[in-house]
Amino acid sequence: MFTTHRQIRTALGVLRVQDNVWRANLLIPSADLFCTLHRRSYAMTSRKVLIGVIGGSGLYDLENLTPTEVYNPETPWGFPSSPITVSQLPSGVRLAFLARHGTGHSILPSDVPARANIAALKYLGVKVIVAFSAVGSLREQIHPGDFIVPDQIIDRTKGIRPASFFQGTSVVAHAMFGDPFDSQLIKTLIPMIQKALASLPDTTTPPNLHTSGTVVCMEGPQFSTRAESNMYRAWGGDIINMSVLPEAKLAREAELSYALIATATDYDAWRVSEEPVTVAEVYKTLSNNADRSRKITATILEELHEIVERGEVLTSAEGGMQYSLVTRNWPEGDREKLAFVLPKYFGKEQAN
Repeated sequence: MFTTHRQIRTALGVLRVQDNVWRANLLIPSADLFCTLHRRSYAMTSRKVLIGVIGGSGLYDLENLTPTEVYNPETPWGFPSSPITVSQLPSGVRLAFLARHGTGHSILPSDVPARANIAALKYLGVKVIVAFSAVGSLREQIHPGDFIVPDQIIDRTKGIRPASFFQGTSVVAHAMFGDPFDSQLIKTLIPMIQKALASLPDTTTPPNLHTSGTVVCMEGPQFSTRAESNMYRAWGGDIINMSVLPEAKLAREAELSYALIATATDYDAWRVSEEPVTVAEVYKTLSNNADRSRKITATILEELHEIVERGEVLTSAEGGMQYSLVTRNWPEGDREKLAFVLPKYFGKEQAN
């Protein structure tokens, strides 16, 4: 039994480093042991890490917040894209941050270890994920620099990316995905984002916020052809990126509330009067958008944490997989693996 923070940190392999930041490289072979250590360690923490932030292109850190711990857990699906930094506000509210493409943007969209990312955040106790992503605009009214909170997805990935925690196991499950983003979380976030954008100190006119829309997720890493871009517009797409899938699907399987805050950087390739999108064009607005995203995160964090702590945005996520599991007799290896993200259904106590 662990009785002190020192014993817990020793068991987890956490080492103290300078600037009061704890770093961990967790290499624990058993998912059951992982979950046990997690429950014990966070039981002794006054404020849990309930909110996870996934940063997209340009957003590789939250330098405006105070980091307190860094974790790099090995999950049954490997290591996450980057070490996870836990930061906090002066009030003590904490969040976990992960850079989707790595801290130096070294991971292609198709190669992002999305299963490890979601599993690692779930392991740390996260219940809500707010993901950021740079996107191309497919609509005239969505300008570069605008913010968008989409509510639908069109999947144009090509089966290259592992899209389920159940792949490679003998367990079949079909998660509901009709509404791919947590509608309660979106409803909660929108007024917070509006308030945060209105309070930005670097602009007299706040960026536009579009409170719904359909994001097309393409495979990449190349940008769209003009024909593809116009096809996506005809399909009802409003913005386009390369990262929201399988991230959103995996969050649903892990019973985590998930929402995307997208920042437009360009008009993709559909505007015949302009050159198709280039990386140079994207970077014109990327840095400014990332800085604003950091400020939004710092502004909304405390209020969102209180709402999550009260359980007001979790009803559509928690318990969502209960009736999605088709297979009921699980091989021990599969049970242990899936217990990492779904201990409620695959933990040892459920198997016995």
